Amino acid sequence: QQQQQQQQQAVAAPKDGSCLLDYIPSSPPSDGSHQSIEAYRLQSDGVSIPGQTTTTTTIPLSDVVRSPIALTLSETGIIQEESNLFLQQQQQQQLPVSLMICINMIHISPWTATIGLIKTAQRLLHPNGILYCYGPYKEGGTAVESNLRFDQSLKTRDPSWGVRDLERVVALAKEHDLTLVKRIEMPANNLSLIFQKNKT
Repeated sequence: QQQQQQQQQAVAAPKDGSCLLDYIPSSPPSDGSHQSIEAYRLQSDGVSIPGQTTTTTTIPLSDVVRSPIALTLSETGIIQEESNLFLQQQQQQQLPVSLMICINMIHISPWTATIGLIKTAQRLLHPNGILYCYGPYKEGGTAVESNLRFDQSLKTRDPSWGVRDLERVVALAKEHDLTLVKRIEMPANNLSLIFQKNKT
């Protein structure tokens, strides 16, 4: 079964209410980005968080950004057992994932990776949680000329890649309790898609 290394990111709920988010970056285990992410989160000057008054608090970036986890998607979901175990522990500690971010992945990966992404979002997101996807899509079976050329270029690199039909992605999401709530046109003929997990 063909598997594809993917980038997706998750944000868990605050641990104790002392910070706005708990951010878990992820990347393919072989792309060399883990070390640079880790160095940045440890050496950054910090992040400013506005308070309820005019006071702004600066906290270390490492307090809100975790060390990156390795993440590869197949049709069944995340294949790294260590990463799966880590995310399961977050759920057991009542730290549900409220947001997942997936940028420029769906078209540069096999369709099975998109299936894995959607299944992972269904499993990890809490009710009303958000899956944000960014990239190019076809609509009604077609796209602007530049995206059609891009589609052909991707397929020459790997026949399993390609600009996906938006309707197919939306239908897949719907099958797994995710509803497209907003479609936003972006520069360079890309789209931002905001999916929300249905309440159960």
